[in-house]
Amino acid sequence: MQPLMPEPPIPVEKTLALIKPDVCDKEEEIEDIILRSGFLVVQKRKLQLSPEQCSNFYADQYGKMFFPNLTAYMSSGPLVAMVLARHNAISYWKELLGPSNSIKARETHPDSLRAIYGTDDLRNALHGSHNFSSAEKEIRFMFPEAILEPIPTRQAAVDYLNLYVNPTLLAGLTALCKEKPADPMTWLAKWLIEHNPNKPRLQLQTTEAEPQE
Repeated sequence: MQPLMPEPPIPVEKTLALIKPDVCDKEEEIEDIILRSGFLVVQKRKLQLSPEQCSNFYADQYGKMFFPNLTAYMSSGPLVAMVLARHNAISYWKELLGPSNSIKARETHPDSLRAIYGTDDLRNALHGSHNFSSAEKEIRFMFPEAILEPIPTRQAAVDYLNLYVNPTLLAGLTALCKEKPADPMTWLAKWLIEHNPNKPRLQLQTTEAEPQE
């Protein structure tokens, strides 16, 4: 009997999701749906964009009739930006969103997020990246510090954790059990910072002693 070949890793894709200002108060409810739909929320932040920033974000829509209303709407209050990850994240998120016009979405995709939370074509509750290149561009816009390399999965993830995380974490947990601090999470966080193997170390320069006069 021939040994079973290991399954190839499933590629993980990232997309940008925006909860728009008029439904920002539904953040927890919407995020729960996102998580139950198989997405991982890699990064999240709440922010308010200026009209100029909104104009830059929607630069590809510049010149269209709805553009002034769009930038005014998107800068009218706080919004929630999230980086979502899963297999085929872009297409799955677009499917979960439904048509961009919430009125049409209620007719054709009544279970979609825009049908549930949106109002009309402009106030359609949520945003999603159209394709891979726009996802990269939009994630960079909302999260300038973001790392867009693929997320390791399956055996690659296990190998990564075993090589870079588990040895230090295991040592920290062992020290934690010995110490038994009142606030274990804060204690462990400080321990990991102090014992980070990648922490820069100062090299002491030795100088020859000068002869005494």
